[in-house]
Amino acid sequence: MPVMLAKKHTIVLGNEKGGSGKTTSAMHVIASLLAEGLRVGSIDLDSRQRSLSRYVENRRNWSETNDVPLAMPDHHVVDRSEADVLTEQHREERQAFETVYAHLTAANDVIVIDSPGSDTFLSRLGHAVADTIITPMNDSFVDFDLLAQVNPDTYEVKRPSLYAEMVWDARKRRAIADGGTIDWVVMRNRLSSLDAKNKRRVEAGLEALSDRIGFRIAPGFGERVIFREMFPSGLTLLDLREKGAGGGLSMSHVAARAEVRQLIATLELPDLHPGQQQQAQA
Repeated sequence: MPVMLAKKHTIVLGNEKGGSGKTTSAMHVIASLLAEGLRVGSIDLDSRQRSLSRYVENRRNWSETNDVPLAMPDHHVVDRSEADVLTEQHREERQAFETVYAHLTAANDVIVIDSPGSDTFLSRLGHAVADTIITPMNDSFVDFDLLAQVNPDTYEVKRPSLYAEMVWDARKRRAIADGGTIDWVVMRNRLSSLDAKNKRRVEAGLEALSDRIGFRIAPGFGERVIFREMFPSGLTLLDLREKGAGGGLSMSHVAARAEVRQLIATLELPDLHPGQQQQAQA
């Protein structure tokens, strides 16, 4: 029987495709919440790649080397079990995840989880505690298989993808566990500035698909080199200031920061500040 965990609003970045900007999106969500004065706990469930963990480590090293204070998340990695027996693997991973999650929910206002780009037991545990799931996808029909197999002319769903079925399963488990709901947001990432025919078709396809398998659509980040260039320093667009981290802002930087803020606004997160939460409960 799974242990019932105390809840804080939990945001899970998830998909089963690589190269969609999942970790970059996770770090910018974290930085946005930190900029709001929130205490943010973060979990990396991909103990092999550790992309989010490296991003956080790069951020800490850059801050110390340059003597520029940067807000940091309370970050943890949950390692995959090396047990030989599958049931023992699952038992160890569940215990490790629940221990970390309980610690973070006790000490922070919001939790952000970066899941691996594959269907693992740890990924399912993370999705099951989500309040918000963000699924970044490249703005092309290649990534449509992440959501469903569709008729290319009518966008009729032939069958949901394995990942969509996992989200559906997470929603059922969450409803059974505490009656909660999961808001699924698909984030169109690496958007082209050109009004291409394929771009319009992808948009139309996502809109037709959203009602059928139950997600909302969020504008993501444009195809900007700056998002990839910032990983080695651990910085985000929200850290850049005229006389602070990263130097001055170009017009491209300003536009990219606006994209980050628009994403956060689209998520429609509840008020997560602890003082106001306590007043509301009183």
